[in-house]
Amino acid sequence: MLSLDLTGKTALVAGSTQGIGLASAQELAEMGATCVLIARNEDALKKAVATLNTGKGQAHSYLVADFSKTEQVREVMTGFVKDHTVHILINNSGGPAGGPITEATTDAFLAAFQQHLICNHITTTAVAPGMKAAGFGRIINIISTSVKIPLKGLGVSNTIRGAVASWAKTMANELAPFGITVNNVLPGATATARLESIIGNKVAKTGLGQDAVEKEMMEEIPAKRFGRPEEIASMVAFLASPAAAYVNGTSIPVDGGRTGSI
Repeated sequence: MLSLDLTGKTALVAGSTQGIGLASAQELAEMGATCVLIARNEDALKKAVATLNTGKGQAHSYLVADFSKTEQVREVMTGFVKDHTVHILINNSGGPAGGPITEATTDAFLAAFQQHLICNHITTTAVAPGMKAAGFGRIINIISTSVKIPLKGLGVSNTIRGAVASWAKTMANELAPFGITVNNVLPGATATARLESIIGNKVAKTGLGQDAVEKEMMEEIPAKRFGRPEEIASMVAFLASPAAAYVNGTSIPVDGGRTGSI
């Protein structure tokens, strides 16, 4: 049986102070990985690190970087990989604000492109040499089901998420000969701060109550409920494991069946 054990592996997890990022770090730590969390809020990072399992003797840590500042991310990553090998990289960052694409400004597209695609590229190219030397690498991008079917009212997000998916597929093809896989996890409606924001916007626009908006959204999901961050994290953890060595270049929805494509 191929192993799910991550003992001796180092995982760098972005956007890991809450939601799917934190749940992913917690799951990876349970599997034995040493986790390095990276986000912009140092106090939140300290609290997040304290929640991680250390049963395999791990010494978890964190890095402070704001993913809206690409040069800061580059500087932090360059400094870290000088002395550390990262075996698992989780690229994860909060999504762009919602709204019709016809009302989106060019600055909104540029900011989202920098935060998502450019920062993903900075982190990935920073860790790739170490992964190549180790003969093992897992790069997992948390994106959105809009990669499969664009979502109404998320014009900027749909555009940039699609670009990230194409970038990831290209990267997967180039890194595969070195024992490195690149995959995308596509969360559906998941109980996070991001979903709370989307629900709040719908309440404001429609005048409906929160319960009514949530019920309407759940009706579009065959599972008839929202996902939990740990359910997304379970897919992340599998893709990070040795058992997933032959899964590469994929975009996998974890959405209760909502996405209408095969």
